[in-house]
Amino acid sequence: MIVKYSRLGYFIGEGFGNVFKNKKSTMASLMIMCATMIVFGIFLILGENINYIVKEVEKAQGIQVFINSDATEEQIKELGEKIKNLKVGDKYAVNTVVRKGKEEALDSMKERLKDKQYLLEGFSGENNIFPESYVVTLTDLNFSKEVQDEIVKMDNVKKITSKDQTIEKLIKIASGIKIATFVILLLLILISIFIIANTIKLTVHARRKEISIMKYVGATNNFIRWPFIVEGIVIGIFASAISILIIALAYDLISGTELIQGITKLINMDLLKFNEMFNYILLTYMGLGIGIGTVGSIISMRKYLKV
Repeated sequence: MIVKYSRLGYFIGEGFGNVFKNKKSTMASLMIMCATMIVFGIFLILGENINYIVKEVEKAQGIQVFINSDATEEQIKELGEKIKNLKVGDKYAVNTVVRKGKEEALDSMKERLKDKQYLLEGFSGENNIFPESYVVTLTDLNFSKEVQDEIVKMDNVKKITSKDQTIEKLIKIASGIKIATFVILLLLILISIFIIANTIKLTVHARRKEISIMKYVGATNNFIRWPFIVEGIVIGIFASAISILIIALAYDLISGTELIQGITKLINMDLLKFNEMFNYILLTYMGLGIGIGTVGSIISMRKYLKV
């Protein structure tokens, strides 16, 4: 057990030592890795906010189903049950079905008219011309077209309204952001691995005689390799921590500007707070930093550990 702890201490000590011995190459690696991670972070945060907005729209977005005025109470309830049980494939497509009575419809119209509500005087009670309806929210915005096609076929449905174009645009934007983030992530991983590998190659090359001697006296490849892997991991973790700090400060600064505040008021939705995304960003960045550092180190050592 003492030997194992001694080895672990040696690996960590050597790894940290290598980082601070090669200050110029370490700084170059940190700067380039930070730059690539910040670019990735921009798309990651943008994607998270788009996904959040899409989910909020899923909760609030309603397909309004207007009911024929001559439908009986029993027929209206039956229609609501049919809508509630709609499926797309083997998945339930409808999240909620809320009935909106004539008086509620009148009140909604009054809210829209604001200072011109006097135009609706005399339409209450028996003179109410506004039809009853169901406001339907979906479990997935992608089901919108299929659900509407099924509802139109049902008895006692006068017409339906929805914001299909808004839904389609949101879905396309969300899909585009996901694809762009994935592609950029792959590119940045490859670039970062190349940077780490070349940085550690400088250290390995400078210590090639020492490595040869260690091999001659019986040191295993793993024993030689681990300090350099620790060096790569340390660089990756430092780059991740610096990137997260920069992104957090920039996000809080940008999200508080008048332009962004105006946009959020316009769409009636707030952006995610950075602390709501922190755990996800931290895990993603640390996973990337450690993974890239490890792979880059292993690649850089291959030439010098050949038997």
